[in-house]
Amino acid sequence: SGLSRGLPFMPAKSDPLRVRPRPINSKTCIISLPKPLNLHTNEGLQRRSIKTFIYPFLTRGRPFPLHIVYFGMLFCLYNGFLQGYYLIYCAEYPTDWCSNIRFTSGMLLFSLGMGINIHSDLLLRQLRKPGETTYRIPQGGLFTYVSGANYFGEIMEWFGYAIATWSLPAFAFAFFTLCFIGPRAIHHHRFYLRTFTDYPKSRKALIPFIF
Repeated sequence: SGLSRGLPFMPAKSDPLRVRPRPINSKTCIISLPKPLNLHTNEGLQRRSIKTFIYPFLTRGRPFPLHIVYFGMLFCLYNGFLQGYYLIYCAEYPTDWCSNIRFTSGMLLFSLGMGINIHSDLLLRQLRKPGETTYRIPQGGLFTYVSGANYFGEIMEWFGYAIATWSLPAFAFAFFTLCFIGPRAIHHHRFYLRTFTDYPKSRKALIPFIF
């Protein structure tokens, strides 16, 4: 039987429409993957959860429509399910994946991007006092070089995650993150240039020294 072979229990007469579970081992189940990959995935889920459920309550400024929050939560839940399902049921990694250049470089890129993102979000929250809605020029950190430092960090995060997991859903998410918040960084940059006459002219929109 399936149970005696170490597989999840399956009835003797299986439904032809039912998807047969894959064997649970270190290559097909994320729970059994090497700890660094588990840690990396958990960091991504925790970061996305904080960005979705906690960060909106820490921001100061003008209110925004509730339906935007709803659709944002819906997207994050769907994306989390997609990423998790792929890693659990579809992805296969060799036992030495954690020493692979793709994993180590992706982990480094993700960690660096997360640090930039968190620090930039902190700088943005400190621009206004409680109850203020006045726009101010962000200063410090990567804002010295780009207008969208927080966006740059988030894009870096998810491309690092995609490289480390080497999965199609992760690359798709990273690409659509770039397509969605990249233009927002350009819009913010143009807004700052129009609004502040003393805005640093050398500051780029999204990529330091380049764009």
